[in-house]
Amino acid sequence: MRLTKSTDIALRIAMRLAVTETSSGGAAPTTREVAEAVGVPYTHAAKVVSRLQHLGVVEARRGRGGGLALTTAGRTGSIGRLVRELEGTGDVVGCEDDPPCPLRGACRLRGVLRQAQEAFYATLDPVTVEDLVGRPTGPLLLSLSPTPGPGS
Repeated sequence: MRLTKSTDIALRIAMRLAVTETSSGGAAPTTREVAEAVGVPYTHAAKVVSRLQHLGVVEARRGRGGGLALTTAGRTGSIGRLVRELEGTGDVVGCEDDPPCPLRGACRLRGVLRQAQEAFYATLDPVTVEDLVGRPTGPLLLSLSPTPGPGS
């Protein structure tokens, strides 16, 4: 299974925010700073941050002293649940596309692929963002760009 680019960016942003909070003493990075740190265009990061806000994973504060912060749900929630939310619950294959697959009435592939998809998510279900940012990942994420200081 292959994740969409948006899901990949969302997971990287969540991981970066998790390590920033534990090391910065409260300085919240901006969307632009996080985008630069994880190597994605600002416009993509802004769309993903908006989606993560909607899902309750990220909190964004505007103005002086503002920035991005991972919520408790974002830090300790299931990666499997987050990926399901970001990817949607659609089928792995397009049996009902236009034109529909001629095998759709008697095909076993769709069911097997659905089982494989659920096995993929089941593997991610017990994993949290906190689990993903332990050594050696956390220190590497911190080294990607400078942590913003007061007034940044």
